[in-house]
Amino acid sequence: MRKSKKERQQLLTTTINENPFITDEDLAEKFEVSVQTIRLDRLELSIPELRERIKTVAEKRFEDEVRSLPLEEVIGEIIHIELDQNAISIFDVKKEHVFKRNNIARGHHVFAQANSLAVAVINDELALTAKANIQFNRLVKLNERVIAKAKVMKIDGNLGRTSVEVTSFVNNELVFTGEFEMYRSKNR
Repeated sequence: MRKSKKERQQLLTTTINENPFITDEDLAEKFEVSVQTIRLDRLELSIPELRERIKTVAEKRFEDEVRSLPLEEVIGEIIHIELDQNAISIFDVKKEHVFKRNNIARGHHVFAQANSLAVAVINDELALTAKANIQFNRLVKLNERVIAKAKVMKIDGNLGRTSVEVTSFVNNELVFTGEFEMYRSKNR
């Protein structure tokens, strides 16, 4: 049974508060209404679109936290970060990221998201990729959303190296894995 507009809007607000990165399409499916209905509900409730929600969260939380590179140099949008521990970013594959003939994402964009996240998670003014062992597990296509998760595995302050593991997913399906050895200052 469909919910009343008031009930749906209350649930919509709760759902978005719990997961600000949920898409209008996913919301429409969840509430069994059209995407247009979700957009009208958001407009009525003054809830910004997904891109604006992501941008707002990222700017507020991470502007002062990321030390190793400016946020605008990160490929994708960081949605969570705990320096020297873990981080998550989102990358939406658009026309400029794919081969024209088959709409498959160019690998360097998927790699760049993972690599820049590995740099961003380092709690140091200087972080450079010293070595990377990567594997593409499946093709990424136009309009897919890649969620990359970085986890710091080991910090060796004596050598000035940090090991970071990055896994990237599209709809919970593993599309990329990378083990990055990052150079950093030896003061940790």
